[in-house]
Amino acid sequence: MTLAGWGEIIVFIAIIGLLTRPVGGYLARVYAGERTFLQPLIGSIERALYGLAGVKPEAEQSWYQYAISFLIFHAVGVITLYALLRLQTTWGSSQDMPPVPPDLAVDTAVSFVTNTSWQSYGGETTLTYASQMLGITVQSFLSAASGMAIAVALIRGFARRRSSTVGNFWVDLTRGTLSSS
Repeated sequence: MTLAGWGEIIVFIAIIGLLTRPVGGYLARVYAGERTFLQPLIGSIERALYGLAGVKPEAEQSWYQYAISFLIFHAVGVITLYALLRLQTTWGSSQDMPPVPPDLAVDTAVSFVTNTSWQSYGGETTLTYASQMLGITVQSFLSAASGMAIAVALIRGFARRRSSTVGNFWVDLTRGTLSSS
């Protein structure tokens, strides 16, 4: 490896080291529901989303309820993205693209919902811009936020060894999407 390569590695590690404490502290405050500098801007959006979805942010879930919520969220995501890809020609796109074949639509939907983002299609030659924006991009954010929610629940599970709850998946997902983006 060259000297420049080693220099890049050292600079990268230094930047990560410098950002760990402030970013980690911020994320800890976000998931604990404490006030952050973005709270005045995002707080009203968060409360509106809870109201629309019927989520009670103070109601915590057991690990089982949390896991079921996570699985339901991902099942709905796979079904929605699959339908979006299969029906991309029927909802007003100016691009003349055929529907994504069923096997490729399933593969793509599962891939992006699970945050593996494996791509076996040719971007703009297979998907309409709307499918990319409303399907792929949205799932890229939501899958990352759900992964963060699971990580936070795992940490809470270790920290609250004697507690029967690990938080609320819907609250963690919302906070992760709005505050960490």
